[in-house]
Amino acid sequence: MTTGPVRDRALLPRQVLIVMLLFGGYAACYFGRANFSVAMPLLADALRQRGVSADEAVVRLGEVYSLGVLAYAIGKMALGGLGDLWGGRRSFLLALGGAALFTLLFSFGAGLPLFTVAWVGNRLTQSVGWAGLIKVTGRWFDFHTHGTVIGILSVSYLVGDALARQSMGALLAHGATWVDLFRFAALVLGALFILNLVLLRETRTELGFAPTTTNPVNLYAEEPPVAGRLTWAAWLRPLLLSRSFRLVCVLSFGCTVVREAFNVWMPVFLKDSVGFDAASAASLSAVFPAVGAVSVLLTGWAGDRLGVNGRPTLLFIGLVATALVLIALYALEPALIGRGATVCLIGLVAFCLLGPYSYLGGAFALDFGGARGGALASGLIDGVGYLGGTLAGAGVARIAVAFGWRGVFIGLACVATASALAAGLMYLTQRQTMRLSEGASE
Repeated sequence: MTTGPVRDRALLPRQVLIVMLLFGGYAACYFGRANFSVAMPLLADALRQRGVSADEAVVRLGEVYSLGVLAYAIGKMALGGLGDLWGGRRSFLLALGGAALFTLLFSFGAGLPLFTVAWVGNRLTQSVGWAGLIKVTGRWFDFHTHGTVIGILSVSYLVGDALARQSMGALLAHGATWVDLFRFAALVLGALFILNLVLLRETRTELGFAPTTTNPVNLYAEEPPVAGRLTWAAWLRPLLLSRSFRLVCVLSFGCTVVREAFNVWMPVFLKDSVGFDAASAASLSAVFPAVGAVSVLLTGWAGDRLGVNGRPTLLFIGLVATALVLIALYALEPALIGRGATVCLIGLVAFCLLGPYSYLGGAFALDFGGARGGALASGLIDGVGYLGGTLAGAGVARIAVAFGWRGVFIGLACVATASALAAGLMYLTQRQTMRLSEGASE
């Protein structure tokens, strides 16, 4: 008979494999997102060759991007909970396989109609991926390790974004077209889909290991057992009645506006306003996710060290700092401070924003949802966030055309300031909840 310690030693390699598969798969998803941003200047050129004016081309592509983000947001809210019903593995595989097929379809596009269909289909299928990842994580790791594990997995989308931009920038430098970029992304997605299809397992109990333990204070912990499946109302009620959960959704909205604005428009900004060529702009836009990856790891470690209120505290500090750096980008034009300093300020925005942002749809979601509603909580948090992200496409494009990039940066600074206020309110809410809990236990 196998002893406990031996089983523990056998579990660890399996958990490492699960992390590698989820990390690689979700990183691959960002090859199917960064391609649109990297190819944006080339897509705009292609539209101009069809008689579309330069400003109109930027606005139209921004609208396509916004439609994709809207589909992503709706998918997260409407479909994210599927991971709780049919398993996280299926959701994760759907995200990878669907993204590969629609990315390939995009490469055959000859104009805005097919671009729109392919991009919306890509983002809609990807919308179930993160919630699926969260569900699988909850079934492979005990709750006291979720902060560390999800911190590592949160780096996946930043590493994937950075690698995609660097590799696609190198392809452009060697003469690749926008078609080549999309087919390259489809190849990466297809390869990771096959790996996860073969090797990924839904839960560790399938291999004979003990079930995972969940956070005992999750929002479903005091819900009475239900025979059969929960109704939608019973499933949603604990989340929607939680003030902290609603504040996390507000934070997700604001943070995603800023994050998506940088993700999609940095190559255009670096090319048109800072003076880099298309290949260099694509490569340098990788600064944002690359610096963000460092921020996620440091913030995850610091949040654990600061205790229960560590995450809200770091959210508040990070968002205040983000607003200040965005004001600096507004006030200090590239012609005044130089190209290198401008890129450094972009990296500083990433450092201040992306670490705290990584808490929202990951560790917070599992804390709120536990085993019963982790995927649903993640889908709702991210879904509300990406409703805000729709403003980063057409909204930012119209502001940039009307007021220039200084107008964009001061607008994003206002969003970051409002989000910082929400983070401060969440900190106070959690402190009040702790006092009430301590008073009830005495």
